[in-house]
This record gives sequence, C-alpha cells and structure tokens, in this order.
Amino acid sequence: MYDPTIFENLKVAFENQVYDLDNLDRKIAITNRVDRMDFAIMARDFAIQFTLTDQPDVTAEIVLGASVNDLAGEILELPGMNLGCSLLVRFTKRIQNVAIQCKQIDQALTSIWENEIQLTQTLSFVYEQEASSYLDIIEVKFKSKLNEEHMGDIADFLDHVLESLEVLTGL
Repeated sequence: MYDPTIFENLKVAFENQVYDLDNLDRKIAITNRVDRMDFAIMARDFAIQFTLTDQPDVTAEIVLGASVNDLAGEILELPGMNLGCSLLVRFTKRIQNVAIQCKQIDQALTSIWENEIQLTQTLSFVYEQEASSYLDIIEVKFKSKLNEEHMGDIADFLDHVLESLEVLTGL
C-alpha cells in the first residue's frame, strides 16, 4: 500500500489551511500555486503565493521543498537520517529608501520570527529606468527541517506569515 511522504503530507496540510484563509476566512487572496517535480535533481517543491485581501502591494510565498536524499531516505526507510522538508517564506515588496526600510524590515521580521530563521533581502531594479524604487525580495528560511511532528504548528506559522504581511505593508 502507498504511504505518502512527509512532503506530501505537509503539502496537503499547508494547502488546506492556506485555502481556508482564502475561501472561508477571506483574509488573503491566493495569486499563484506551484507543485513541481524537478527531474534534473529529483526534488519536489510546492509553493503557494498570496496577498492580504485588498492589499496587493506585498506578497507572501510559502515554499516547501524535499531533496532526493530526503525522498529516497524516507521511501527506502534508511536509518539514522534526519528526514524532512525545507521551508521558506518569500515576501516581495517595493521600497524607496534602501538604508532605512531594509533595516526596518530586518528588525520587524526578526522580532516576529525570533532566532528560528535565516533572513536575506535581495534588491533589484529595471536597468535604464530611474531607480525611484527597488523590488525587495525578502526570504525567511527556516534552519531546521519540518516533518509530520510539525503539523500542529502550521496554524501558528500562518499567523506569523499574516502578521509579517501586515507589518511589511505598513513599512
């Protein structure tokens, strides 16, 4: 009998709760969804992107991933492996004042997520256009892998994502 992988179980749990925030609670609007198998490296990833309802200026994208080592280790039931999925949240926001806003974003997200994350901000602008604003791609990457034991934490995690969206919208 087929036993779903950690990735499949977490993907379904995230998907269900995010769609509930859209369809039932109407707190968010889902703008994109990706469910991909990368055959070049034999990895899986799932991403779901959304904004707060009526506030499309800042987006959040939850990205769940599983490497070939995690998938094979689980399917082959290899002992002694730290199996699970990677998790990151990618926020996208336009900013004008790099020095001030990037620091504010760093401080705000660090206070929300505490020490569980690695935070990266990547700025870009369109060449040959006046750089009056920059696109800030903010990645909040979690240091430890997720597995089924973390299922009960998904609602709290999503609350943190919504809080981050609200804070980023205000900055």
